[in-house]
Amino acid sequence: METLNTNNNEPANSALDELYSSTLENFIEGSIIKGTIINIVDNNVVIDIGYKSEGLIPLNEFKDLDEDPKGSEVEVYLECLEDEDGAIIISKRRAEQQQAWDYVVNECKEGSIVEGVIRSAVKGGFIVDVGVEAFLPGSQLDVLPVRNPEEHVGKTYEFRILKINLDRKNIVVSRRDLIEESRRESRRKVLSEIQVGQLRPGVVKNITDFGAFVDLDGIDGLLHITDMTWGRINHPSEQLKIGDKLNVMVLEIDLQKERISLGLKQTMENPWEDIESRYPTGAKVHGKVVNLAPYGAFIELEEGVEGLVHVSEISWTKRVLRAADELSLGQEVDAVVLSVSTEDKKISLGIRQTEENPWEIVAGKYPIGSLITGKVRNFTAYGAFVEIEDGVDGMIHVSDMSWTRKINHPSELLKKNDEITAAVMEIDSSNQRISLGLKQAQEDPWKEIVSRYPVGIKVSGKVTKTSSFGAFVEIEDGIDGLVHISQISDDHVEKVKDVLSVGDEIEARVVKVDASEHRIGLSIKAAKVSDEEFKVEEDMLEGLQSSEELGDLSGAFSEALNDDAEEWRPGDNESKKDND
Repeated sequence: METLNTNNNEPANSALDELYSSTLENFIEGSIIKGTIINIVDNNVVIDIGYKSEGLIPLNEFKDLDEDPKGSEVEVYLECLEDEDGAIIISKRRAEQQQAWDYVVNECKEGSIVEGVIRSAVKGGFIVDVGVEAFLPGSQLDVLPVRNPEEHVGKTYEFRILKINLDRKNIVVSRRDLIEESRRESRRKVLSEIQVGQLRPGVVKNITDFGAFVDLDGIDGLLHITDMTWGRINHPSEQLKIGDKLNVMVLEIDLQKERISLGLKQTMENPWEDIESRYPTGAKVHGKVVNLAPYGAFIELEEGVEGLVHVSEISWTKRVLRAADELSLGQEVDAVVLSVSTEDKKISLGIRQTEENPWEIVAGKYPIGSLITGKVRNFTAYGAFVEIEDGVDGMIHVSDMSWTRKINHPSELLKKNDEITAAVMEIDSSNQRISLGLKQAQEDPWKEIVSRYPVGIKVSGKVTKTSSFGAFVEIEDGIDGLVHISQISDDHVEKVKDVLSVGDEIEARVVKVDASEHRIGLSIKAAKVSDEEFKVEEDMLEGLQSSEELGDLSGAFSEALNDDAEEWRPGDNESKKDND
């Protein structure tokens, strides 16, 4: 029986083996096969693929399932016929991906156009769903730089397939290629239609220091900074940003080089038209300081219209060296229109004209010959500045400081902050100058000096200065006489300073008095002879006849002071005033 039974089962087992083997031949891992939905259990779809056991696929791999999908046929991807637990591993998603990949490989070639959705932004670019995942390099998204990659995620575009790698199942696509191709066609169309004077829409594509490039639907035009606004801007970014939509005017066209110059301000009303009627000479205006230069300040009167206040027109009384010393950016000021040039688009303004000219007041307040009292403010090499009123100075020249002495430097007679009385000698309101005289405010003592110091009289005095040609001797307060080098000693004198020094007390005889020239000539040699023997000899007057030596005592004092004079550094304002 046992043998019989064994023999009887052999044919049955053989048939089962053949059936199992033929079934296995229908299941190839990595292939797409058909299956039937038999149930949904715990968010898994149970699929019968005709094998000895069913497979499970997560429910989320199915996009649109019927309410009762049992019995529905689906295509699945066979990943593994039996895993370690003997279970079948299948996937609907991978089946769809494989089918999409097969479609791309079979139906699409490098260079063909496909539609896709940007799914995510990744390092270096984007992942695009074109049925399968493809890579879009960041530089291939657009012809313009991508500022915000995330804003493109989820958007559908057309792409050109650049490369297909079958081994890696990798696809690279580009959107920029399609845009550039479209732009080339648009460029040809724009160039065939564009004309000078046209108004055309555009988008700001790029900004530089000198202007902005505007996309005119396929071709770029340059909008120079000088053609952006009638007003003042320091950089194009103050008025424009990338992506701005504009209406611009075509100014110039170079078809050969495909260069187009554009203007934005030309699309606006020119504020300089009828400027003279809006800002007549003498009109008072109000504006804001928008730029400062060493020579003046630019005041914005309205958008696109600026006037210049020169430094000389800022103050009546101050000598302004730089506009920034008195004004600041953004400061609002009142001014008066001095002149207008429509052709040059220039308006000259004055700030000081908004106030009464103190120099005109001074001219009426202090007539010639009147006396003023003021404080010594500063010195120059040839005079002293005296403050008459706040901001108004008069100048006393060294020649007008003393009747009796030749003053080389004002510090010999005056000190800063001294209160003095002086006479008004001349007023020049247009040049803002007042000449004062210190000695003119006093009685001229030379009217009496001639009688007090007749020729031949002996005097005593102190040496106050020495020079190469003689020594100056103070014979009374404020009155100097000159001892020529030839009248110092009977012996030959090579250098005055070898014989006389400042401070030496000497006795001399008056040998010459000139009241009109305010000169007294002295002789130490003549003081040694008796009154009876004294008489004016020609050699005593040697060196006293030349107007150069006695007359120009300012030059003589310069040489005399030479090494001993105190160095003088004038104040900034006065030094500038003097140079003018």
